[in-house]
Amino acid sequence: MGTWDIGPFDNDTAADFGGDLDEAALEEREAMIRGVLKRAAGPADFLGVSDGERAVAAAALVVAQHPAGDPACSSYGPSEPLPELPADLRMLAVDALDQVVSDRSELAELWADAANWSKWRQDITRLRDVLDPPIPPQEEALFGISSVTQSHGRRT
Repeated sequence: MGTWDIGPFDNDTAADFGGDLDEAALEEREAMIRGVLKRAAGPADFLGVSDGERAVAAAALVVAQHPAGDPACSSYGPSEPLPELPADLRMLAVDALDQVVSDRSELAELWADAANWSKWRQDITRLRDVLDPPIPPQEEALFGISSVTQSHGRRT
């Protein structure tokens, strides 16, 4: 793996994808991001490492435009502006990230053998949680329930 850190653009494939986005016309960039996410989220039996790396980078670009997201700042990501990405890409990015960490992913398999696997996995989870936040457990009821007896109409 030509990887130097855990960030979405910290590998050769994702850095090349950032360069490809920069070289594409502005109106082609959204379709490129969508295509990468669709390929990763698709029903294939196996997700290759390159498709997984591009999917993480594309998902980070979607996260960067989310109100709760952080910029995808990396000197290896695209430097040219992206168009406003449509909201439907958020769930496609979630599906792609789920496949990236699944047992059918070569990228997850390679990271499982790396020393900083847990940091990489946390970064993927962080991206996913921006797009599809987990529902926090409720600790107390939002309202109380009182019973009413039918014979007398009194609260008990």
